[in-house]
Amino acid sequence: LGGQWPRYGLLDYFFGYLKLFGSMIARPLGFSTEVKKRQPSLGEKRSNRIWPVVRGIVIALPVIAIFASLLSAADPVFESRFTDFIELFNIDNLPEYIFRLVYILVFAYALAGTYLHAAQKSGEEVEEKSLISPFLGFTESAIVLGSVIVLFLAFVVIQFQYFFGGHTNISIEGFTFSEYARRGFGELVTVAFFSLLMLLGLGAITKRENETQRKTFSGLGVTLVVLVLVMLVSAFQRLVLYEFAYGFSRLRTYTHVFMIWLGLLLVTVVILELFRRDQAIGMTMILASLGFVISLGVLNVDGFIVKQNIQRELSGSVDSAFPQERPDLDAQYFLDLSDDAVPALVAGFTNELLPENVREKIGAALVCKQYDRRTNEFLPWQGFHLSRMFADMMFMKVDKQLDSYTIKDTDWPVMVETPSGEETSCYEYYD
Repeated sequence: LGGQWPRYGLLDYFFGYLKLFGSMIARPLGFSTEVKKRQPSLGEKRSNRIWPVVRGIVIALPVIAIFASLLSAADPVFESRFTDFIELFNIDNLPEYIFRLVYILVFAYALAGTYLHAAQKSGEEVEEKSLISPFLGFTESAIVLGSVIVLFLAFVVIQFQYFFGGHTNISIEGFTFSEYARRGFGELVTVAFFSLLMLLGLGAITKRENETQRKTFSGLGVTLVVLVLVMLVSAFQRLVLYEFAYGFSRLRTYTHVFMIWLGLLLVTVVILELFRRDQAIGMTMILASLGFVISLGVLNVDGFIVKQNIQRELSGSVDSAFPQERPDLDAQYFLDLSDDAVPALVAGFTNELLPENVREKIGAALVCKQYDRRTNEFLPWQGFHLSRMFADMMFMKVDKQLDSYTIKDTDWPVMVETPSGEETSCYEYYD
C-alpha cells in the first residue's frame, strides 16, 4: 500500500483489494512472461506449442467440473449419462484427485500472485490505457470455450431427446412435471449467468493477434451463447410448467422477468461481439439491469400475481400430465401481497364468471386485509402512497358485499367465516 493505508477511505480499500485480486490472477502470468524474455529463445518453439495447450486444459478442468456439477444437479438424465461417462475411466476416487489437484494449483497460483503484488513497489500511480491488458493466450481460451461448448452440447442433445421431444418422454424417465420443473431450474439459470461472465472475462483477457483468431473467438462465443439460450428456453419451460401447476409467486415472477432480460442481454452480447463493440458490453449490462428493475415496477408484480392466478383458475385448463398435482387457488398467499394487489383482488371478487367457492376465497382474503387495516389504523404521513389510496377506494366499492363475512378474532390466528360457512385463516405465510 506504499505507506498510504492510514489515509485510505472505504473506496480506497475497496479498489485496493480489487487490485490485489487482480494481481493474484495476472501477475504470475506476467512474471512468467518476463522470465521467458530473458531466457535464450533456442528450443522454445516446441514448448511454445505445448504449454498453451497444457494451460488451456488446466484452466478448462475446473470450469468443466463446475458446469458439469450444475448441469448434473439440474437434470437427472444428464447426471446419469455423465456418471456413466466418468465410470468408463475406472479410476477410484478420480473426482477427489482432480478436485485436490485443482484447488492446490489454484491456491498456489493465488499465493504466488499475492507475493508478487507485495514485492512490487506501489508508490506512484501510473495511468494505464486499460484496467486489464490481454494476457491469456488464444489457445488457452479456445480450449476453455471449446470444452464448455462440448459439455453444453451434450446437455442440449439430452434436452432435445426427451424434454423438447414431448410429455411422454419425461414420464418414461420416471419424473412428474412438477418434480422435473423444480429440479434444476436454479442451476440452469446459474449456468446461463456464469457462462455470460466467463465469456466476457475471456473476451477481456484473451490476446487475439490476427483476424483468424478474432473470427474464431467470435464464432466460439456465438456458439456458446446459442447453447446457453437453448438451456434458458429449457429453464423457462420448466418455470412455466411450475407456474401452471402451482401458480405465480413473487419469486417466480421475479425469475420469469429476469430470464427474459438475461436472454435479451445474451443476444445483445452476441451482436456486440460480431460487430467488435466489446467496450459497449459493460453499459449494456447496466442498461439490462435497469430495464429489469424498471420492468418490475411497470408490471406491478403483486397485481400481476393475482391476475394470473385468478385467470389460471378461470381458464380451468388442466394439463393431462399432472391433473392430480394442480392445486386449487391459493388465496391465502394473497395475504402476503401489498396494496398493489387489492384492485386485482376486487376485480376477481366481482367477476361473476368465477365459481362461487373461488370468489369466497378471494373475498376472505379481502376481509383479512381490511381487518388488518382497521386494527392498524395509525399511519404516519410519511407512509402515504398512491397504492394505499387506490386500495382504500377499491375497498369502498365492495364494502357492503364484504359485510356477509364474519371475523372471529377471539383466538389466534384470526379466522374469517365465509357466507357458505367455510373458515379461513388470516395468518400470512411466505414463499
